[in-house]
Amino acid sequence: MSDNFDHPESSARPGAPVPPGVPPGRDGHWERAVLEKLALSALREQRANRRWKIFFRFAFLIVFALIAWGLLNVSGETTVTTGRHTALVTLTGEISSDGQASAENINASLESAFADTNTVGVILRINSPGGSPVQAAIINRDMRRLRAKYPSKPLYVVVDDMCASGGYYVAVAADKIYVDQASVVGSIGVLMEGFGFTGLMDKLGVERRLHTSGENKGLFDPFSPESDKAKTHAQEMLDQIHAQFIAAVKQGRGNRLKNPDDPDLFSGLFWTGQQSVELGLADALGDTDYVARDVIKAENVVDYTVKSNFADRLASRFGASIGDAAMKAIAHFAAKASLQ
Repeated sequence: MSDNFDHPESSARPGAPVPPGVPPGRDGHWERAVLEKLALSALREQRANRRWKIFFRFAFLIVFALIAWGLLNVSGETTVTTGRHTALVTLTGEISSDGQASAENINASLESAFADTNTVGVILRINSPGGSPVQAAIINRDMRRLRAKYPSKPLYVVVDDMCASGGYYVAVAADKIYVDQASVVGSIGVLMEGFGFTGLMDKLGVERRLHTSGENKGLFDPFSPESDKAKTHAQEMLDQIHAQFIAAVKQGRGNRLKNPDDPDLFSGLFWTGQQSVELGLADALGDTDYVARDVIKAENVVDYTVKSNFADRLASRFGASIGDAAMKAIAHFAAKASLQ
């Protein structure tokens, strides 16, 4: 019998082809060499897979931590400061309950700014076309409260591009108002706007079917003809809000208004910053740096403005509003009866 049965390691027949990579002169051991290479290759692959798994898990942890930080980050966290400084709060954009320039955000920012023992004075920088009269009134009242609570810390408004309507409603609660000569200031008035589709519906042959359980429940329905009663009621409401606005301006500006009986002053007109100083709607020209450096005498400026967190932005983006046609009409009226 052949010696191949007695020596398994020599089972390769003479002359059999040797696989690539097997060292010459070791024909009898090429199977073992191939197995070793396969085992090493599998081991290296396992190690590589393990490294990638660790990498992806680590990356997932980082992403998860960032998302969690964004969700749990609480708006209005305390700002830690050292040394005397000017506190800055910024009100930008439309004033609304669900926006960045809400009464909740602005008042929380102002509270933190005044409460800091290192704050010498506070600047509320405004760049707003207006918005909700309710939100503006809440901010106005809280500004007057803080001025009374911290009498040694002045509160100044600095206007950027625009301080109109609801923005000006807020501004008049400050000790002084500083503007740029080209700023837009004023628009002391209230408006309500909407659309009526009755003529278009008639042309299209569309019939409006509105059922209510109250005589005036559908008073402002845009698909129904506007009645004289609806016009009168809306005007009464607008006049009342306008009177509240005028009272706030006169309370805040006092005898600084050059001609408080001028009918144009409260007609909804707006003026340049230079004209607003001449009319007494503003006090002087100046920007944030000027007021901090030369008026408050503390050129180090610390920003206390509350920033909306990730959860707030997500809720605002995907929030749903559901209601029947009558509730939509009321919400439409409330939104349009704004200081813009």
